[in-house]
Amino acid sequence: MQLRQRPSAVRGGGVNYAPPPSPPPLNSVYNIIPVHDVLADHPSQRSPEVRAAAAALRAVGDLPKHPYMTWEPQMDLFDWLRLFFGFQIDNARNQREHLVLHLANSQMRLEPPPSVPDALDSGVLRKFRRKLLHNYTAWCSYLGMKSNVIFPRRRTPDDLFRRELLYICLFLLVWGESGNLRFAPECICYIYHFMAKELNSVLDEHIDPNTGRPFLPSISGDCAFLKSVVMPIYFTVKIEVDSSRNGKAPHSAWRNYDDINEYFWSKRCLKKLQWPLNLECNFFGTTPKSSRVGKTGFVEQRSFWNVYKSFDRLWVMHILFLQAAIIVAWEGKNLPWEALERRDVQVKMLTLFITWSVLRLLQSVLDAGTQYSMVTRETKWLGVRMVLKSMAAITWTVVFSVFYAMIWIAKGSNQGWPDEANQRIIMFLKAVLFFLIPELLAVVLFIVPWLRNFIEELDWSIVYLLTWWFHTRIFVGRGVRQGLVDNIKYTVFWVLVLAAKFSFSYFIQIKPLVKPTKALLKLGNIDYKWHEFFGNSNRIAVVLLWLPVVLIYFMDLQIWYSIFSSFYGATIGLFSHLGEIRNISQLRLRFQFFASALQFNLMPEERLLSQKASTVKKLRDAIHRFRLRYGLGGPYTKIESSQVEATRFALIWNEIIITFREEDLISDREFELLELPPNCWNIRVIRWPCFLLCNELLLALSQAKELENESDTSLWFRICKNEYRRCAVIEAYDSIKYLFHAIIKGERESIIVSNIFREIETYIQMGKLTGAYRMSLLPRIHEKVSDFVQLLMKPEIDLDRAVNLLQALYELCVRAFPREKKSIPQLKEEGLVPDDPELLFENAIEFPDAEDTVFTKHLRRLHTILTSRDSMHNVPLNLEARRRIAFFSNSLFMNMPRAPKVEKMMAFSVLTPYYDEEVVYSKESLRKENEDGVTTLYYLQRIYEDEWRNFIERMHREGLEDEDDIWTAKARDLRLWVSYRGQTLSRTVRGMMYYYRALKMLSFLDSASEMDIRQGSEHIGSRGSTHNSSLNDLSSHRPPSARNLRRADSSVALLFKGHEYGNALMKFSYVVACQLYGRHKKDKNPRAEEISYLMQNNEALRVAYVDEVSLGREETEYYSVLVKYDQQLQSEVEIYRIRLPGPLKLGEGKPENQNHAIIFTRGDAVQTIDMNQDNYFEEALKMRNLLEEFNIRHGIRKPTILGVRENIFTGSVSSLAWFIEDIFAGFNCTLRGGNVTHHEYIQVGKGRDVGLNQVSMFEAKVASGNGEQVLSRDVYRLGHRLDFFRMLSVFYTTVGFYFNSMVVVLTVYAFLWGRLYLALSGMEGAAISNATNNKALGAVINQQFIIQLGLFTALPMIVENTLEHGFLPAVWDFLTMQLQLASLFYTFSLGTRTHYFGRTILHGGAKYRATGRGFVVEHKSFAENYRLYARSHFVKAVELGVILIVYASHSPLAKDTFVYIAMTISSWFLVVSWIMSPFVFNPSGFDWLKTVYDFEDFMNWIWYPGGPFKKAEYSWETWWLEEQDHLRTTGIWGKLLEIILNIRFFFFQYGIVYQLSIANKSKSISVYLLSWIYVAVVVGIYIIIAYARDKYATKEHIYYRLVQFLVIVVTVLILVLLLEFTKFKIVDLITSSLAIIPTGWGMISIALVLRPFLQSTMIWETVVSLARLYDLLFGIIVMAPVAVLSWLPGFQSMQTRILFNEAFSRGLQISRILTGKKSA
Repeated sequence: MQLRQRPSAVRGGGVNYAPPPSPPPLNSVYNIIPVHDVLADHPSQRSPEVRAAAAALRAVGDLPKHPYMTWEPQMDLFDWLRLFFGFQIDNARNQREHLVLHLANSQMRLEPPPSVPDALDSGVLRKFRRKLLHNYTAWCSYLGMKSNVIFPRRRTPDDLFRRELLYICLFLLVWGESGNLRFAPECICYIYHFMAKELNSVLDEHIDPNTGRPFLPSISGDCAFLKSVVMPIYFTVKIEVDSSRNGKAPHSAWRNYDDINEYFWSKRCLKKLQWPLNLECNFFGTTPKSSRVGKTGFVEQRSFWNVYKSFDRLWVMHILFLQAAIIVAWEGKNLPWEALERRDVQVKMLTLFITWSVLRLLQSVLDAGTQYSMVTRETKWLGVRMVLKSMAAITWTVVFSVFYAMIWIAKGSNQGWPDEANQRIIMFLKAVLFFLIPELLAVVLFIVPWLRNFIEELDWSIVYLLTWWFHTRIFVGRGVRQGLVDNIKYTVFWVLVLAAKFSFSYFIQIKPLVKPTKALLKLGNIDYKWHEFFGNSNRIAVVLLWLPVVLIYFMDLQIWYSIFSSFYGATIGLFSHLGEIRNISQLRLRFQFFASALQFNLMPEERLLSQKASTVKKLRDAIHRFRLRYGLGGPYTKIESSQVEATRFALIWNEIIITFREEDLISDREFELLELPPNCWNIRVIRWPCFLLCNELLLALSQAKELENESDTSLWFRICKNEYRRCAVIEAYDSIKYLFHAIIKGERESIIVSNIFREIETYIQMGKLTGAYRMSLLPRIHEKVSDFVQLLMKPEIDLDRAVNLLQALYELCVRAFPREKKSIPQLKEEGLVPDDPELLFENAIEFPDAEDTVFTKHLRRLHTILTSRDSMHNVPLNLEARRRIAFFSNSLFMNMPRAPKVEKMMAFSVLTPYYDEEVVYSKESLRKENEDGVTTLYYLQRIYEDEWRNFIERMHREGLEDEDDIWTAKARDLRLWVSYRGQTLSRTVRGMMYYYRALKMLSFLDSASEMDIRQGSEHIGSRGSTHNSSLNDLSSHRPPSARNLRRADSSVALLFKGHEYGNALMKFSYVVACQLYGRHKKDKNPRAEEISYLMQNNEALRVAYVDEVSLGREETEYYSVLVKYDQQLQSEVEIYRIRLPGPLKLGEGKPENQNHAIIFTRGDAVQTIDMNQDNYFEEALKMRNLLEEFNIRHGIRKPTILGVRENIFTGSVSSLAWFIEDIFAGFNCTLRGGNVTHHEYIQVGKGRDVGLNQVSMFEAKVASGNGEQVLSRDVYRLGHRLDFFRMLSVFYTTVGFYFNSMVVVLTVYAFLWGRLYLALSGMEGAAISNATNNKALGAVINQQFIIQLGLFTALPMIVENTLEHGFLPAVWDFLTMQLQLASLFYTFSLGTRTHYFGRTILHGGAKYRATGRGFVVEHKSFAENYRLYARSHFVKAVELGVILIVYASHSPLAKDTFVYIAMTISSWFLVVSWIMSPFVFNPSGFDWLKTVYDFEDFMNWIWYPGGPFKKAEYSWETWWLEEQDHLRTTGIWGKLLEIILNIRFFFFQYGIVYQLSIANKSKSISVYLLSWIYVAVVVGIYIIIAYARDKYATKEHIYYRLVQFLVIVVTVLILVLLLEFTKFKIVDLITSSLAIIPTGWGMISIALVLRPFLQSTMIWETVVSLARLYDLLFGIIVMAPVAVLSWLPGFQSMQTRILFNEAFSRGLQISRILTGKKSA
C-alpha cells in the first residue's frame, strides 16, 4: 500500500484537489507518525506500542486545569504543560512525537513482551526517565540538593505513572525550546529543577500564599518560557560573544559556553539567580562589565606553558629521566647499573627530588599565574590553595637543597662515606618518603581503579575536604578511570613503549654526547673569529650541541608510540579477522560459506525470554563463527535452492548488486554475471553467480574425457571437490533438459527427448554412466548444444540451422554416445527412434517469444556457463566495486553482535549539517571550461571511464537514443551522475537513504514466512529480476519497449506487505540541517530547488532550516523550521516551526547548525554525518548489528560514542587525498564518564580535500584548532584527571602530535643555528682537531629525517595495508607513495602544522577555513600560492637555505663533501619540499607558458597599489597587512616573544662581517658597529631613489635620471677608494649581502610588531616599501627553480603523472585532459 494515503484536508472539511492545494490544517501535518489522529490509516498506527504510548499521553485524568486557558478535549499531557508553563505549540507537537516514538520503540524491545500490549509498561517509562534525567539527578547530588522529581507514597499507581510521564514531558519541552542553551547542560538542569518544583506545587494543588488561590507557575502565556527564561540567558551569551571581537579578544576577557555552564556547578547560582530569574543578578550581560561574573572554573591563557601545565606529569618524567641519564652517563661506564653501584652517583641521583620539587613549584606558579583572575570573594579558598601550594613547593625545594648540601658537608674530603654522611642520606630519604605520599596514594588508587571511581563519584563533604588540596572540585572528570583489565592492558603497552624510548635515549642520544661535551669544556686557547663577549663561551657551544638532542629526546616518544601502536593495532586487527578476504579471488574460495555467514550475522535469531546472553550462548556463537570462518564441520555447507536460507541470501545479495548497477559501478553484463538468480527451470542446486562458475563446466568436461575409463564414483568425486564445478554441471544439465522440453513441442520428438534424458538419469542412478557412454564424446555434444543455445539468442533465428543442430545432437546421443551399438528395432523399442520415416524436428520446434526477457536472460546465463573459458577474475572490473564486495564479505566473518529484528532494534537518526555547498552540479558548472579548456564533465569521464560507459548504457536502456541528446533528454541524470562523484549533498543523501531502503527489506525478511519467500522469489523471477528484465539483450537489438521496467516493480520491494514502511520510519529518520534553506527559497537560489528535489525523491528525508521573519523596526524573529515533501499533496509542507531566542550563530556555525536541528531527530542514537560523507547499501544492512554495541560493555562501561572506519572516496581524483589524516577524541564525552569505541566491521565513505591548497587549508584549520585545544579546560582536565598512562595516550593522539611536529622543525632550526654559530665563531675548527664523537648528533639527524619524510606517520597505514591487503601489496603501495613524492608532501605538511599550531598558541587567530570540495582540474597561479605559503613555508625555507649556504662557505666540515651532505641532506630536503611542493602538486605546475604568465601576474600583484577597499588577491599591500593582523590582537607576551625570535636575523650580520676581507681579521667590536654604516647607506640609497622616483619620475624625468647617475657615481667612487686603500674585495659585496638582507628582514619583522607606534610616522612608509622589495625578492627566489624545471623538456608530463597517479594506473591519458586535447 502507499504510505500516507490521505486526502489533502482543508479547514472547511471535505477534500480539495484543485491546484494549488490549500494549506493543510495544523494538526493534519505530521512528521513520522500522526500522533494527533488515532484513526489515521498509517502503518505505525497498527503497532500496539504506538497506540499505548499515545494513549498514556492522552490520559490526563483529574489534573487541575489552568484557570485562564481554554482546555480542549483532544489535548494531552504536553498540552497541559504547555498551557501552564508557556511552551510553544510546535515544541509540544515535536516532543509529543519524539516521546511516543521513543516509548513505543522501547516497549517493542522489551523482553519478555508486556502482558497487555496496548498499555504502556511502567518499567519502560521508569527506565527512560532515569536515563533522561540522569544528568539532572547527578547535578542535584553534586550540589547537595534534593531532586524535585518526587513520587509521593500515598498516590495511586495511575497518579504516579502520570506524574512520571509529566516529569519526562517537562524535561523534553525545556530541552526542545532551550536553543543555544543546550550547549550548557547544567544550565538546563537549573531551569528544570525549579520548573519541576513548580510542577509539584500544581500537581499537589498547593495554595499560593500571595494570592490565596491555587498555585500557578511563575511564567505562563504565549512563548513565556522562551521570553522569560531562555532569552535572558541567551542574550548574556550573545553579549559575551560580541565582546570577544570575533575571537580576537583574549579568552580571559570574555565568558564562553563553558563559563556560562560552569556557573551552575556551585550553589551560588541558587542564591544569586533565584527563580523566577533575577535579571539584576551580576550573572547577566545587562550588568556592567566591571561588576559582572567573570570566568568560571578555568581561565584560558595563551601561552606555550599550557603544554606543560596540562601535562606536567609527562614533562616531569622526561626531565627527571634526562637528569638521571646525564648523571649516570657522566661516569663513563659502559652500562648504567655499573655507574649506579658507586655511592657518589647514588647521592647525585638524590638531586632528582630537588628538581622534582622545583617542577612542582613551576606548576603551582603557572596555575596561579593563569588562574588568578578566578579568585574572588566567593572563591577565596581557591586563592588560598594557590598560595599554599607555591609555599609548599618552595619549602620542599629548600628542604631538599639543605639536606643535600648537608650530605656533602658531612662527607667532606673523605675518600669513603662516613657514618654521619650515611645518616644524613637516610634523613634525606625520610623526607623523600613524605614528599612521595601523594604519588604513592595515586599508585594505590591506580592499581584499584574502582576504588578511585567510587570515591570521586561520592558527593560527600568529607571527600571534598580530603581532596581539596589536590584539585578543584568540578562536576565533570570524576570517576573516569577504566577497569582493572583495561588498566593492565595499556599499562603493559606503555611500559614497553617507555622502556624502548628510554633505552634508546640513554644509549644513542645521551651517552654518546658526554665525551664530546667533556672535550668541549676542556678545550682552551680557541682562536675566535669574532669579538667574544664572554671569557669562556665553551658552555654556549655545549648548550648548542645538546639543544637539538634534547629537543628530539622530548619528542621521540611520539615515534615509539607510533611504532608500538601500529603493531598493537595490527595484532588487534588479526584477532578481529581483518583482511582475511582481501580480494575477489579470495572471495571466490569462501563464497560457499557466504550465505551461512550472512544468515548468521544479518538475520535475527529467536531470542530467549532473558535478553542477557548466557556464557553458553556466547560460546556457541563463537564456535559457530569459527566454523563459518574456516569451513569446519565438513568441507562446506551446501545450500541448495530449495532451502529458504538460500532464497533469503539471494534476495539480499541481488539487492546489493542492484545498488551497484544503480551507482553505475558495474555494467549490465556484469550485473548478470554477479546476480544470484531465483530458482527456475527445475534446477536442483543453488544457482551461484556466473562469475563463480566461469569455466568450471569446461574443466568438468575435460576431467570426464581424461577419466573416461574411471568409475562414476571416482569421476563424480573429483568433480565435487570443487563446489562451483558440481553446481555448474548440475545446473547445465537441468537447464538443457528444461530448454529442450520447452522448445521441442512435437509429440514424437518430445517422447524421444524425454527417453534420452530418462535413460541417462537411469545410468546415473545405477552408477554406470561412464560404463554406458563414451565420455570422450562429451566435448562434441557440448559444442552442438552451445551452438544451438547461441542460435536461440539471435534476433532472427535460422530454422534450418536449428533443425540441423538438433538432428546432429540426436545422432550423437543415440548413435555415437552409447558404448553399446543398438539396432533399429532396439532403439524403437526404447522409444529413441520414431516409427515413421519423416525427418525429426522439422516441424517440432517452437521458438521463445522475442519479448520474453525472462527466458532470454536464463538463456544468456546458460550460454555463459556452457561457453565461458575465462576465469572471470576481473569481474567486476570497477576497483571500487571489487573493494566494497571484498570488504562486505570479509566483515561478515568478523566478530559483531547478532542482529535483532527490525522492530526490536534501536531506533536512530542521521543528522547532516549543510550550509551553502553544492547540492547537485548545474549544467553550467559541468560545461564550464578551465583555463586549459577542460570541463568538469570531461575530466570525470576520463577519471571514471568505466562508470561513464555504464551510465551511458543505463541511459540507453532508459530511452536515450543518441548520446549527444543527453544534455536535453537526460540532463537531470547526467547532473546526478557527476554529483555522485563529488562531495555534494545529493551524494550524502543518497548514501544515508540506503538505511531506509535496507530497513524496509530487512523488515520484510524478518516477518516473511517460508511460503512468502519462496513464492516471492518465484514472483520476482517471473517478472524478471531488478535490471535483468530491463537489460539490453546483449546479443540482440530488440526494441526497448519491453525493457523499461522500473526497479521498484521488479525488486524485493514487490513483495512488501505494507508494514515495512511503518517499521522503517519508526526506526530511522534523516534530518539535514540546511541552515540557509529559507533564505535560498526567498532568493530563488537553485540550491533550494535541488534540496526540494531531494525531499521529493526521499520520503524519509527531513530538512531543518532557520527562518528569519522581519517585523519591521529592525526587529527580526528567528524560527527553527522542519519541512518535508508530502507525496499525497505533491508539495512541500511545514511540519514544525519553533521560535529561537535570537540569531542562530553565536560561536562556531557548524555545531550550532546541528544544535538547532537536533530537536527534530528521533531514536536512541544519532549518527552525525558530514556533508562530504557517503554510505553504501551493503553497509547499511549491518546497522542493526552496530547499534547493538550500545548494549555491550566495553570495559566497565557501555559505549556512548561508536566510531567506524572511513573509506576515502576522493583518492581516485588526486594522490593527495590519501596522505592526510586527522584524529580527534571526544573530550567532553570522556570527562562526563562516557566511553568511545571503534568498530572495523562497518564503514562509511569520506571525502577529503584533493588539492594541495585545499589540504593545506584543512591542515591549517586542524592545527589551529589543536592550538586552541592546548588552551582549553578540557585538555587540562584530561591531563590531570586521567591516570598517567591514559594521559600519555591522550597527549600523543591529540595536541601532542602537533606539538611534536613543531618540535621537529625547531630541532632543524636548533641544529642549523648551532652549527652556524660553531662555524662562524671558529669553535668548529677547534673541535674537529679534537676528534669529537658525533654519534648522538647523527642519531638526531636520522630521527628528524625519518619523521620529516613521514615514514613513521605512514607506518600505521603500512601495517594496516599489510593486514588487509597482504605484505607485498603493502610494500608496493608504500613504494608507490614515495614515487608520488609522498615524503615531499609530508615534509610540507609538517611546516603547515608547525606554523599554524605555533602561531595560534602565541597569537590566536584560529578560524574556520573553507577548503572547498571541488575537483583538482585547474591550475593555481603563482601569486595565489605565494599568498598562501609565503609566511608559513617560503620565508622559512629561504632562511634555512641562507643558513646552509653560509655554513657551507665558512665551515671546515664543508671541505669534506660527504660529511657536509650527510649532515645537511635532511635540511636541504626540507628547504626543497617547502619551496617546491606547491608547484609539484599543482596541475600544470611546470608548464612553461603558465610559468611566464604566473610571473607577470605576480609582478602585477606586487606593484598594485593598496587601499581600504582592495582585496588581498589583487593587492600585495592589503595581503601584507592582513597576513600580520594577528600581531595587532596578540598580548604583550606574544609581542615580546615575537621580537625575541626576530633578533636571530641580526646574528647573520654579526657573524659574517668578521669574515670579510675588509675586516682584516680584526676582532674588535668596532667592526660590527661600523657594519651598521653599510646598512644605513644601503637603506639611505633606497630612500633617496624612492623619493626621487616619487617626485620626479612622472613630470621631471631628467632629474630622476640625474639622481640615479649621482648615486651610481658616488657608489662606484666609494668602492674604488675601498679597493685602493683597504683590504676590501669585490667578493665582500656578495658575502655582505648574506649578512645585510637578513638584518633588513629582522628590522621589518620587529617593525610589524611595533606597528601601532610606527604607523603614524614617516618610518612606516619606508617599512612598507622595503617589505614589498623583500616579498619581490622571495618570490623571485621561489620562482627561479620553478622556471628552470618548466624549461626542461618532459618534466611537466612527469609532474602530471605524479599528481594524477591513480588515474594513470587505470590506463588513462590525463595529459590530454590538462592540455585540453579532447577526443572527438
